[in-house]
Amino acid sequence: MIEAQFRQECAVIDLPVNAPLPAPPSRYNLVVPRSACPSCGHQISALENIPLLSWLALRGKCKGCGAPISIRYPAVELLTGLLTAWVGAHYGFSGEALAAIVLTWALIALFFIDADTYLLPDSITLPLLWIGLLFNIDHGFVSLQSAVIGAAAGYLALWCVFWLFKLATGKEGMGYGDFKLLAALGAWFGWQSLPIIVLLSSVAGAVLGIIMTVAAKRGFGKPMPFGPYLAVAGFATLLWGPQLQSLLFGGL
Repeated sequence: MIEAQFRQECAVIDLPVNAPLPAPPSRYNLVVPRSACPSCGHQISALENIPLLSWLALRGKCKGCGAPISIRYPAVELLTGLLTAWVGAHYGFSGEALAAIVLTWALIALFFIDADTYLLPDSITLPLLWIGLLFNIDHGFVSLQSAVIGAAAGYLALWCVFWLFKLATGKEGMGYGDFKLLAALGAWFGWQSLPIIVLLSSVAGAVLGIIMTVAAKRGFGKPMPFGPYLAVAGFATLLWGPQLQSLLFGGL
């Protein structure tokens, strides 16, 4: 969807002055067109789209052409189910559990989108920020004051790092999507959570980044997405935020 929007905007920019605008593209969103096999275009029916069960019933192959279906599909479905059950059990039957599940789903989507494309879509990060603020109006996870300050501080923290790095090196060290995701997490968990989120994501990014770089022999100059580590740190904060803060900063 993002790429389709980019192509449409570029086509308009490249038009000569006073040229007629191109016809609007066909609808392309989460509903239309229906999911289809990328190899043969076979449309996925409802029975072929049941999480986990359909992949097992189809034996991991497209019904139309027999092309293998990536195991990533059922893996992400299984991961989502397990994390949803974990969060539900952690919070019990409550409004907090429903909000936490929505946040978990968004973090899973952002994790894999950023890992693949180096993009954190505004269509997910910005609604996530506003949902966090609205949820905390009546002191959901934190007070509204803490949530508002957390959203602002989360954005400004990485914005400052971005510009300091750019002024020092002339290069961009991260994308604006990272600012928005940290702002969203600040809106959910308050400004008090930001140090632990930044610390956890930075340590995870450094350790896993070095391991991946050495294993893949791809060199340290190749960019790496930071969003997945923020998502992992955000999920850890969702489950153990107070304990992690107490463990790391309790003696200060």
